[in-house]
Amino acid sequence: QTVSLDRGGCVYHNIVQHELLHALGFNHEQTRSDRDNHIQVVWDNIIENMKYNFDIIDTLNQGTPYDYSSVMQYERYAFSKNGLPTMIPIPDNNVELGTSTEMSQNDILRINRLY
Repeated sequence: QTVSLDRGGCVYHNIVQHELLHALGFNHEQTRSDRDNHIQVVWDNIIENMKYNFDIIDTLNQGTPYDYSSVMQYERYAFSKNGLPTMIPIPDNNVELGTSTEMSQNDILRINRLY
């Protein structure tokens, strides 16, 4: 599979890893089937035509827990239409989301289990 990286924003270490994980078959962390146990999606704060980024889908979790620090986790304000959070971590709303600069241990474990 070809991975296309734009010089304008896709040359950062974490973005390259994020896109490579997509190429390997992985999806965004906030789309996991168990995500409602770990984050609250605030639908009213999401830009209408971007809501699909939060749809629950079958994901390759490889028996690993939800990973707030995954390079596949969007940041708290992703696609916000009003500057308010689109995701709130539960039970601890102070957990950082989408701030990873590299793959997490769970990201690496998932790759090793799949391949």
